[in-house]
Amino acid sequence: MALKRIGAGNRMTSAIIHGDKVYMSGFVANEAAGGSVAAQTADILAQIDAMLAQAGSDKTKVIRATIWLTDMDTWAEMNTVWDDWVVAGETPCRAAVHSPKLAAPGLDVEIQVEAAI
Repeated sequence: MALKRIGAGNRMTSAIIHGDKVYMSGFVANEAAGGSVAAQTADILAQIDAMLAQAGSDKTKVIRATIWLTDMDTWAEMNTVWDDWVVAGETPCRAAVHSPKLAAPGLDVEIQVEAAI
């Protein structure tokens, strides 16, 4: 079965479609980098929405999400945005993990998802 890559680069690919699933790399804030955890989470979820659409999917088909936070004390702040984003009754399996450092200073949230198409 062939792989379809979306946003393939030299180091990584943003998403890969294999069969009826899309596997995404972790997303970090673009516009909201250095901002609040709520702003970063909203930025990331907007990027995920766009990538899911490009792959022929949407947030109601997300199977699994992993969320990395540099400070677990911001978990509730992140959840306020997450809870507004997910569709009640169609929430994915999810893990939230403490990671003291992410890829660069000012990045406090990273989210990776896998979804059905």
